[in-house]
Amino acid sequence: MNGAEVLAYCLAKPGAWQDEPWEGDVVAKVGPKIFAFLGPEPRSSVGVKCGPNRDVADEWLARYPDDATVMAYIGRSGWNTLRIGGKIPDDEIREAIDASYDAVVAKLPKRDRPT
Repeated sequence: MNGAEVLAYCLAKPGAWQDEPWEGDVVAKVGPKIFAFLGPEPRSSVGVKCGPNRDVADEWLARYPDDATVMAYIGRSGWNTLRIGGKIPDDEIREAIDASYDAVVAKLPKRDRPT
């Protein structure tokens, strides 16, 4: 997978849309909430919610020490940055995006959830 394919995968989710809350930094949102941080071009990583807390998200760091890092500022809440095109298999990147999307949708008020 490359950055464009990751962005396309994110945007194919029900109710997903692209935003640029900080100049040059692309994110994927569902409702008003971000579920994937894609950053500026070239997109070489994706930031996703990798678990409900830091302990669960740390499993990614143990499995992929060269390709998974704690996200700045929100890492304590279970967010990691996963390198695209590294040792993390594409299907695991997709699964991480799916889990992040599902976690964010589950916390949305019913009126903001995609139908």
